[in-house]
Amino acid sequence: MDSKELRRRLENDELKDQLLDIYLDPSWLDRQKQRYLKALDRFEELYGPGEVMVLSVPGRSEVGGNHTDHQHGKVVACGINLDIIAFIRKAEDIDFVSDDRSVKISLNDLAYAKKEEHTTRSLVKGVVKRLATLGYQTGGFRGFMTSEVLVGSGMSSSAAFEVMIGNIISYLYNDGKIDGVEIAKVSQFAENVYFGKPCGLMDQMACSLGNLINIDFKDNDNPLVHRVDVDFSRFGYSLCIVDTKGSHASLTDEYAAIPEEMKKVAAVLGHTYVSEMTYDEVIEHIDEIREKCGDRAVLRSVHVIQENKRVDQQVEALESGDFAGFLKLVKASGDSSYKYLQNVFACKDYNNQSVSLGLLASELALGDNGVVRVHGGGFAGSIQAFVKDGFVPEYKEKIEKVFGPGSCHVLKVRKYGGLKVIG
Repeated sequence: MDSKELRRRLENDELKDQLLDIYLDPSWLDRQKQRYLKALDRFEELYGPGEVMVLSVPGRSEVGGNHTDHQHGKVVACGINLDIIAFIRKAEDIDFVSDDRSVKISLNDLAYAKKEEHTTRSLVKGVVKRLATLGYQTGGFRGFMTSEVLVGSGMSSSAAFEVMIGNIISYLYNDGKIDGVEIAKVSQFAENVYFGKPCGLMDQMACSLGNLINIDFKDNDNPLVHRVDVDFSRFGYSLCIVDTKGSHASLTDEYAAIPEEMKKVAAVLGHTYVSEMTYDEVIEHIDEIREKCGDRAVLRSVHVIQENKRVDQQVEALESGDFAGFLKLVKASGDSSYKYLQNVFACKDYNNQSVSLGLLASELALGDNGVVRVHGGGFAGSIQAFVKDGFVPEYKEKIEKVFGPGSCHVLKVRKYGGLKVIG
C-alpha cells in the first residue's frame, strides 16, 4: 500500500475494526492509532513516501511450564496484546531503525561473528541466514519498528523481534507462506547460535503463533501444539503482568546455568533431558546426583519434572472449566520456581530482588482476590498475576506504588501471532 493512502485510512479511522481485532481493548484504539501514525511519520522521514507494508508480532506470557521448554518438556503460553510493529519495504540490503537503534547489514555479511554476540545485529543475521540455509527466498528491507513489548520485562521482547524478522522475510519474499512453527525454530536458532543465549523454544512459539496454546516439546523439531480455547474474562479474572523494573542485562549466565545443570543431572542416569526422568528416579539416585551435580541441580530437576505434570493439569482444569483448580496450579508453579528452580533473584546480585519484592507486595495486596507467580525466565523482569476483575483497579494502584505508574499491564490473550496488518 502507498504510505499516503495508509495515512489517510488511519486518520479517517477506516482501520478501526482491524485494530480492535488485534488489540482487543477499545480503550487502546486511539493510542494505537496515534502510535501507527507516529511510526508512519518516522518511516517516511527515514525512507521517503511510497510502498509500505505493516506487520505486527505479539509479546508473550508464559502461563505454565517455567523453564521446561529447554528440557523438551511441556508449557502453556499465550500471545498478548502488546506487540512490536514494523513498517517495511523491499531493498537491496538491510537498513532499519528499531525505536532508537539503527541497524545496517549487507546480505553478503551473514556469517556468525563472535564479537557480535548479544547484539541486535546478531539476531537479524541469524534469522536471515538460517532461512536462506533452509531454502527460503531472502532479501533486504528498509524499515522502522517500534515495540510495546518492554525490554527486560519477561514478555519476550527478543523473541518478538526475532519472529518479526522472520515474518518480514516471509511476507516480503515468500508470500507469507513460511510456517509459524518454522519461524519460531529459526528464531530460536538465531538466539542460541548467533546471539549466544541457550533459550528454549517456548518464547518464539508463543510470539509466532499467538492464542493460548499448550506445547509439548518432546520432539523439538516437531513440537505438538494444542490450542486451549479459554477466555479468562469468562471466569471473571484478568491477566496482569507487572514490570518490576529489574534488568535482564548481564544475566545470560544465570539462565544458562539452568539447562547446564539439567544436562548434568540427566547424564548421571543416562538421559539427555530431565523431562525424560521421573521423580522416583531422582530420589532413588539422589546421593549420586548430589555428589556429581550439587544440591541446586537436584532441586531444579525436581521442579522441571513436577512442572511438566502441572502443565497437563492446568490444561485439564481450563478445558473442564475448573478455574479455581487452575489458579491453585498457577500458585504451585510459582512456589516451585521460587523454592526449587530458584530463578526469582540472581545469587550474584542478591541485594536486588525486585521480583521477590513484587511477589510479596502482590500477595499482601491480593489476599483471596488472585494469585501471583514469577513470570518467564526470572531472575529479573516481571511477575504474573491472575486478578479478579473487580479487584484489578485496587491491585494496580497498590502494586504501582511499589514499581511506579504504568508498571502494571492489564492484558488480553491475542488470537494472532505474526500478522500482516496491511500492505
